[in-house]
Amino acid sequence: MKDILEYELKCCNGPKGAPKGDPVLSVRDLNVSFATEAGRVDAVRGVSFDIWSGRTFAIVGESGSGKSITALSVIGLLDDNASVSGSIKLQGEELLTKSDEEMSSIRGARISMVFQDPLSALTPVFTIGEQIAEALLIHNPDMPKDKVRERCIELLEIVGITDPESRLDSYPHEFSGGMRQRVVIAIAIANNPDVIIADEPTTALDVTIQAQILDVLAVAQRETGAAVILITHDLGVVAGMADDVMVMYAGKAIERGSIDTLFADPAQPYTMGLLGAVPKPHKPADTRLVPIKGNPPSLAALPSGCPFSPRCPLATDVCFETEAELSVVDESVGHLAACHRLKEIVDKGLTYEDVFPELDPLPAKWADVPREARPVVLEVKDLVKTFPVQGKGFIRRQKGVVTAVDHVSFKIHQGETLALVGESGSGKSTTLMQIMELAKPESGQISVLGRDVSTLKNRRERNEVRRDLQVIFQDPMSSLDPRMPIYDVLAEPLEAQKWTKAQINDRIGDLMHLVGINPDYVDRFPTQFSGGQRQRIAIARALATDPKILLLDEPIASLDVSIQAGIVNLLEDLQAQLKLSYLFVAHDLAVIRHISDSVAVMHLGKIVEYGETEDVFTNPQDPYTKALLSAIPIPDPVVERTRERLIYKDGELVKASSLMK
Repeated sequence: MKDILEYELKCCNGPKGAPKGDPVLSVRDLNVSFATEAGRVDAVRGVSFDIWSGRTFAIVGESGSGKSITALSVIGLLDDNASVSGSIKLQGEELLTKSDEEMSSIRGARISMVFQDPLSALTPVFTIGEQIAEALLIHNPDMPKDKVRERCIELLEIVGITDPESRLDSYPHEFSGGMRQRVVIAIAIANNPDVIIADEPTTALDVTIQAQILDVLAVAQRETGAAVILITHDLGVVAGMADDVMVMYAGKAIERGSIDTLFADPAQPYTMGLLGAVPKPHKPADTRLVPIKGNPPSLAALPSGCPFSPRCPLATDVCFETEAELSVVDESVGHLAACHRLKEIVDKGLTYEDVFPELDPLPAKWADVPREARPVVLEVKDLVKTFPVQGKGFIRRQKGVVTAVDHVSFKIHQGETLALVGESGSGKSTTLMQIMELAKPESGQISVLGRDVSTLKNRRERNEVRRDLQVIFQDPMSSLDPRMPIYDVLAEPLEAQKWTKAQINDRIGDLMHLVGINPDYVDRFPTQFSGGQRQRIAIARALATDPKILLLDEPIASLDVSIQAGIVNLLEDLQAQLKLSYLFVAHDLAVIRHISDSVAVMHLGKIVEYGETEDVFTNPQDPYTKALLSAIPIPDPVVERTRERLIYKDGELVKASSLMK
């Protein structure tokens, strides 16, 4: 392994060329296991890599692949239950032999971390300034107060917080999600660390805020010269940020190489599957996505042989017997992969199209009936929703109003998908909530299947409309009662509609088949299913009453890319089969382009652009839409390096590069 690693790094052909000098961090044969009730869990198995100053090393893979455990091992934040072996050297100094007290002098000074959720990473009872100052004073106890304040202001300026001097006295809840993440990055770079670990730093953020945070990370790396370990499942982010990539599966590294090599010539079937499952936001959708079938194995009961073999289209008998080790794919670029059929893949030049099933065309949706000839199932006219703004103090007098939804109008025809897109605070979710309430709006009109909701007189009439209007939420675990078996979860809406026991039994079997889950599993609880399976169950529950319209609020935001592809395909199939209409709210514009027929772009409560999806994506007219589309991370490193990102600032478009100077 040592010889292979050294060979790979000498030949690396990434955007910054081969690394120079000694690595800042060297990990060799890292193994991490945990003792659980289900038995020993081998979370990381024999992982080795090196990273250099000024370079970004991305670790990608599905949930449970060992990405975060690897990162937590480096910074020494694993649970006491963890058993760790191998070697982690920071500039030649072994870290695994150090006590927690010794590691505390290294954490924050030489190695820092940016966590996924900035709100949980910041203490709500301390000001922003106090928390940045704490990071400085822990490692520099003799630093004068005036110097501490100067450095805090400087750090906020580096990460792009406006009016930094006054914002030092603000609390975390007074900042938006993107601004909180900027503060976490400021804390991470406070002491000019050698290594910055960013664990899914943009997962819950809007596309424009995500782009800004990635820009801030790039600035932070430039200011400190640090090596960055980027952990993410978003391959668009990897394409734009990384120099080198390691793909993990079931706790093991299965492919490694430069960003250009890995995206252009993946050699491991799992890597091909990850790349193939990603929707391409810069291209029109003409085929279905191809998800990786099945689910990752339990780390407490790994199958014999290659853990990916049950899901791999190329698996042979030897794949189920022994596990392949990393070996050289291409001598000229230092590309490594672990696969028993690696020589055949390389010699025959097999690509994603050769390994995975033939790409199927998108399902036909009412191709024989033009849009205008189909009935309108949901119409919103001049919808307005305001919220009062109250002052502080004991007597909270109203100071004014905020217009969250400002004269919004759109219509959805039967069998089509309208996507509502925009940043947080644009009014998307408020619009959705107004429709779901089935009550007279503050101003304007909402019509569901031709019925004006303001004319619904009682609960019975609302239940009749609600039967045809269902919602699917972002987090399936929070929308499924963990104390109820799946049978009861699916039966609940049917019981509310007065279905008989026999009708409910038949319907639940049909629903499980419809969403691709074995009907024998109806006696299991939600916690016994994977994230993708839980979302399928949530879809089945929404379909229980045979609705005509589904409201989808970020239904795939928390899913891995391979699971996401399966859910997108399922939604497309259901729409074609059942003639459903979707109102789809999401910030993933790559998925929006793939699944939607028309798009409404919202900004500050108003729809600023509305039209067919391909027209909006290929020829946007509003400057805000242009900025929104330019922020989409594209899973192609060549495209990412050559395009110019635009920012909407003060009503005008500005090149991002001009603001980063």
